[in-house]
Amino acid sequence: MKALLVYPAYPDTFWSFRHIMPFVSRKAAFPPLGLLTVAAMLPPAWEKRLVDVNVSALTDEDLAWADMVLVSAMVVQEAGAKEVMARARAMGKRVVAGGPAFSAYPEHFQDVDHFILDEAETTLPLFLDDLRAGTPKPVYASPQRPDISTTPIPLWELINPRDYVSMAVQYSRGCPFDCEFCGIVVMNGRRPRVKSPDQMLGELASLYDSGWRGTVFIVDDNFIGNIVRVKAFLSRLRDWQAERSYPFKFMTEASVNLAQDDDLMHLMSAANFHKVFLGIETPSAVSLEECGKKQNVAMDLPLAVRTIHQHGMQVMGGFIVGFDSDTETIFEQQIRFIQHIGVVTAMVGILNALPHTRLWHRLKAENRLLGDANGENTDADLNFVPVMGRQALIDGYKRVLATIYSPECYYERINTFLKNYNPTSRGKLVLREVRALLKSLWSIGVRSRARKDYWKLLVKTALTKRKAIPVAVELAIMGLHFELVTKRVLAASEGVAESYVESAECGGRG
Repeated sequence: MKALLVYPAYPDTFWSFRHIMPFVSRKAAFPPLGLLTVAAMLPPAWEKRLVDVNVSALTDEDLAWADMVLVSAMVVQEAGAKEVMARARAMGKRVVAGGPAFSAYPEHFQDVDHFILDEAETTLPLFLDDLRAGTPKPVYASPQRPDISTTPIPLWELINPRDYVSMAVQYSRGCPFDCEFCGIVVMNGRRPRVKSPDQMLGELASLYDSGWRGTVFIVDDNFIGNIVRVKAFLSRLRDWQAERSYPFKFMTEASVNLAQDDDLMHLMSAANFHKVFLGIETPSAVSLEECGKKQNVAMDLPLAVRTIHQHGMQVMGGFIVGFDSDTETIFEQQIRFIQHIGVVTAMVGILNALPHTRLWHRLKAENRLLGDANGENTDADLNFVPVMGRQALIDGYKRVLATIYSPECYYERINTFLKNYNPTSRGKLVLREVRALLKSLWSIGVRSRARKDYWKLLVKTALTKRKAIPVAVELAIMGLHFELVTKRVLAASEGVAESYVESAECGGRG
């Protein structure tokens, strides 16, 4: 059997990081970890190829080679997935599909022969058994939460790691919290399931042996969901890293209660974690209570962010507008809050009602659902009726983006972040970081309208916090990406002039 695994095109969003690729001479941010893992679950005798459309085009020759085409996608990749499957079907290929997009909306995809839904450790073996028997079914689904201690090491040989900014691994699935809008509990449950330290170190050793050096994204939705187990792993990881002179820099996602555990933060810093994404969501305690984000209500959020920065980890933050409790004052509150806490990478989105979440069920019962979520939370195509009114929400949201991603406000946040940041990252400066700096000197330092802020940042950082220069340069480059995506979002919006971003005023001074 010749199996062609295809990862569809990812649209230009904040999360694509498309506009930083020329600076780092890479083609995509992250590899398709799910497909690489599924490839390792397929029979060893099968021939396997992987095409990541974000890296290289899917050719007719690729499709002609294959007996079976396996596609995995997130909801935001629906259009790309449909294109791939239509081409495969036109060439008479068996199409197999799995992943979040297909589990959420299987009815959207007509060109699929077999759906492998939910978690592949449970459903893929059932399909393979039936395929061998010549009786494969159209749909395989299971509510079972598999033990991921048996999940195999991804087949890294199917990709060229040099195409990517970061490699990716998974430590756990599931989250102990149950935020109303979040789809993680629907997909992976509330009891975090983790891999053993030996298993994780084996996966990391496979990356190390492949020659990879640089950033590794631990893709868990809440890396610290099981604090006791994660500390045991981090103790081993700290020593493993030190023995190899810190070949990897890690980033991950966690809940805000990370800031309450000094020992956990020290372990992460010692293991060379340099970034952590937090679902901060909103400065409104009422809205946090509404969505069930009780762990955030109990925290002093500015203090939490500052504490994590002081432990050498840059906080990337998720923020949401559009909760029922939000009024039109929320937009200025979000601007001031984001500027004040110094979260430079602030991923602000409009609330989405993802399928089968508690929010989705509530809005459905209230007859407020308008359709299916498209996975792009910067899109004005709302799939529910907001309390404050659609146009007020969209206009306010665009004002937030236009403000926080204007060069003035963005560089102000970088400076706020650097005041509290204690650089602890270890390891050697890699060549691509030097190249990124040199390219930024021209693209940002000369051609960009942020050039004055850029040079001020470099000079100030060189004089006051030299170890933070690589981070400052990276954030400057990221700022260009965020500005370009923001302009695209604004240009696509009715009644919001693209020039608005040119005159934005920060709301966080003082």
